[in-house]
Amino acid sequence: MKLSSKIIVLVATVFIALPVHAERLKDLATIQGVRNNQLIGYGLVVGLDGSGDQTTQTPFTVQSVVSMLGQLGVNLPPGTSLQLKNVAAVTVTSTLPPFAKPGQTIDITVSSIGNAKSLRGGTLLMTPLKGADSQVYAMAQGNLLVGGVGASSGGSSAQVNQLSVGRITDGATVERAVDMPLGQGDFITLELKDSDYTTASRVVTSINRSFGEGVANAENGRVIRVFAPRDINQRVSFLARMENLTVTPGESLAKVIMNARTGSVVMNKSVMVEACAVAHGNLTVTISSEPQVSQPAPFSKGETVVAQQAQIEIKAEKAGLVMLPRSTSLNGVVKALNAVGATPQDLLAILQAMKAAGALRAELEVI
Repeated sequence: MKLSSKIIVLVATVFIALPVHAERLKDLATIQGVRNNQLIGYGLVVGLDGSGDQTTQTPFTVQSVVSMLGQLGVNLPPGTSLQLKNVAAVTVTSTLPPFAKPGQTIDITVSSIGNAKSLRGGTLLMTPLKGADSQVYAMAQGNLLVGGVGASSGGSSAQVNQLSVGRITDGATVERAVDMPLGQGDFITLELKDSDYTTASRVVTSINRSFGEGVANAENGRVIRVFAPRDINQRVSFLARMENLTVTPGESLAKVIMNARTGSVVMNKSVMVEACAVAHGNLTVTISSEPQVSQPAPFSKGETVVAQQAQIEIKAEKAGLVMLPRSTSLNGVVKALNAVGATPQDLLAILQAMKAAGALRAELEVI
């Protein structure tokens, strides 16, 4: 069947979840208090080949250079006008990992905050990196590595990737450590990454089976308190054994993710829909179910089974009629809409209407 050229074909990516397998506890939970800390700083990148900030539009770059020169003992005459083309003002961001000690190095990301055309070939001057408490936790400095490529010739230019962002491997040195005790007193606290009562119960059962009854207790669907040795060496060994325990997580809630910009649809499992009918513009969706009875043979000691099966019918102007095999999965609805050339907006409106009517038995999230 040939569709009208005015109909936009929707490409939907559908993932059907595989059977749930056992996972390591370290992949399901974290230890309370053991976390990364974000760092940020403001600095200057010098040595650019004429691709720095335009000082007439970024006065803060000039102010930063004047302040830096003053700290280095260079006093400029009043009223001096600096025309800087090889300097760019940047923000420096990094992540301080747990248990990082002074002297260790961490990677940093340098991003232009002015109108610099490129940071390629630049050098970041010494920049203090501060945490949320305004304390300095690391000092950054080094030569930038910019992954993009820029070229211009004869009035035309081409650019690949971002030239205004670069990275420095091991570009910052940790100056202050963050105290992260492994629990308090006789207990440590585990926090599941996804709140789920089934998973929490299975984690408690697995820990108690390995270390003894009463070692772990769940406070709710996310927090689990675990009795651990007080000696730090024994506690580390205890955590090493515990984080490698395998647990089968509970099945997550049925969820449908809809990207309104690209029209992608992602399902975390086989989402089922109830019988319903939806009319949207020139599209009409009808989902009807009918009982199917399976009668066993006489004297076979079988049971009569009644199953609900559905037939999906979707009509669109100038697109004819599309019939799908009997199924109540949302996957069938999406395929049928794709076949008739529904737009992302059509699919989004239909899914929202089905959810509001109670026909979509899943959580609908639009991103």
